[in-house]
Amino acid sequence: MSRSLSITAPETQAEHRLRALLETGLPLTPRPWRTLAEQCGMSEGEVMACVQRWQDVGLIKRMGLVVRHHALGVCANAMVVWNVPDDVVGELGRRLAAEPAVTLCYRRPRRLPDWPYNLFCMIHGTRRDRVLAALDEIVERQALQAIPHRVLFSLKAYKQRGGRYTREDDSHDRRTPQPA
Repeated sequence: MSRSLSITAPETQAEHRLRALLETGLPLTPRPWRTLAEQCGMSEGEVMACVQRWQDVGLIKRMGLVVRHHALGVCANAMVVWNVPDDVVGELGRRLAAEPAVTLCYRRPRRLPDWPYNLFCMIHGTRRDRVLAALDEIVERQALQAIPHRVLFSLKAYKQRGGRYTREDDSHDRRTPQPA
């Protein structure tokens, strides 16, 4: 089987069902892989091997937790964007990622001339003033006063969801040609 076919087409109906179930998230049970196996007609080992294979070929890039922070009262969410010299952006990114208040930190290319920022980090909190106070502490602790940055607070909560591995209208094996 070619690599592209293994990414786009489950080999069995059980694997197709597993993909669909993974889109809804892992079951909140003591043994989620076993629960999925029971729902798919597979063994726990087969489910784990299948997920590993999908990770190996790139169908599943990563697995993580989607936190619906607004439901928890965490409504002051700031993306802090930094214009960091390229020769130190990696090191500064690691330092910011280690800060307790920073929940996400990553590098992106600049989009000059309008967007000079290349380092992004998120700080979540229950109130804007607390988020800004946390940022002030980070700037002081990390000696970042000379690094240009902007604070962009979220104005809207968008729907959050995990990975999608099947088409929503896909009720059969994807190897079957679809009408255009």
